[in-house]
Amino acid sequence: MEPKLDTGDTAWLLVSCALVLLMTPALALFYGGMVRRKNVLSTIMHSMVAIPIVSIVWALVGFSLAFAPSHGGLIGGLDYVGLKGLVGQLQVGELKLTVPALAFAAFQMMFAVITPALISGAFAERIKFSAYCTLVALWSLLVYVPVAHWVWNPGGWLFKLGALDFAGGTVVHATAGASALVCALVIGARDGYPTKKALPHNLTMTMTGAGILWFGWFGFNAGSAITAGDLASVAFMATHLGAAGGSVGWVVVETAHRGKATALGCASGLVAGLVAITPAAGFVTPLASIVIGFLGGGLCYAGVLLKDKLRYDDSLDAFGVHGVGGIFGALITGVFATKAVNAAGQDGLLYGNPGQLKTQFIAVSVSVLYAVVVTYVILKVIDATMGLRVDRNDEIEGLDSVIHGEEGYAMASTAVSEARPEDDEDEAPVRSPSLVPLLAK
Repeated sequence: MEPKLDTGDTAWLLVSCALVLLMTPALALFYGGMVRRKNVLSTIMHSMVAIPIVSIVWALVGFSLAFAPSHGGLIGGLDYVGLKGLVGQLQVGELKLTVPALAFAAFQMMFAVITPALISGAFAERIKFSAYCTLVALWSLLVYVPVAHWVWNPGGWLFKLGALDFAGGTVVHATAGASALVCALVIGARDGYPTKKALPHNLTMTMTGAGILWFGWFGFNAGSAITAGDLASVAFMATHLGAAGGSVGWVVVETAHRGKATALGCASGLVAGLVAITPAAGFVTPLASIVIGFLGGGLCYAGVLLKDKLRYDDSLDAFGVHGVGGIFGALITGVFATKAVNAAGQDGLLYGNPGQLKTQFIAVSVSVLYAVVVTYVILKVIDATMGLRVDRNDEIEGLDSVIHGEEGYAMASTAVSEARPEDDEDEAPVRSPSLVPLLAK
């Protein structure tokens, strides 16, 4: 049956595309508020510069390699290089659509854009800007594109295996989170770690970013239905309930562990819940969404604590939230998925199909291992050719002035500097801000 254009589906997908794009500036705010004042612009730049870099890579060759007809289930061809041949089409490879192929390519582009930006939280305040830009371009092409092909292209080998990933638990969060951990280990800790405290310079910025992320995530998950119908509604509700469950789960565990709930914990928990529900959003019931979010929030809180036990400097908890949450979400999808929600999916463990959990495990394990190995190689090549991190003096001075020649709060820099001794040049942040009060006890 030939595909037919549906204007309602098209409108929904274009709106969702814009919502997903908004998530990357929201991530910039979320991350930017958690670093020291002297590094706020450099941290925001990590997210913002990913938009043009990855967009160009995606348009030139990324989309084609991800979604063109498959070569052995491993990678697509060059059929759509430069997005050629998509105008006026309703089919991409084996995918028959009710929306323009170019709209589908744009929607997928926004996923590709935010994924490497997530990684930047692991090495905030110490990476060279040139090294970061190179990492973003190479990582999006060599890690994101192949995994997206495996999981989302009908010809991809993990798609054929039956792996479920509705909106990116494996493709986006597990790969980015695992790569973030590699980056934190290879680049090394910030100056002074682990003895010096870290405090967020602007939690209101972080909270605002979290709220906008929640809003944009409806496009991320519900938009992945592609059509504007029942499935989009299922994913929309799952997204909201997953975020709610995640925030409650984090706060409950945090309160039990620390004796108080923090604003940053609330924000981190809702993001953790969103990460956990993402792969399952179009496959599970609303009740299951709450459970997944709640468990994801509590588990990610534990994931954040892990870095202090193992002494690696994941600055803004990119692995603790996106890695742990993405892996958990992908696996738990194999438990709660049901064809009663999505006939095109699979039943999970609770619905009589324990094999789906095994399939999810294979998909996550292979994707994470691939991301780890390729990320390590990319980092080593960059380090050998241009160097990865700034020198100690530049790190102490702050990347905003050293790299970008700007200050985030230039009008009040002198007054603030005098009022904030924790921003002294000899101090470097070392922990996720959510842990500082606990560690200071």
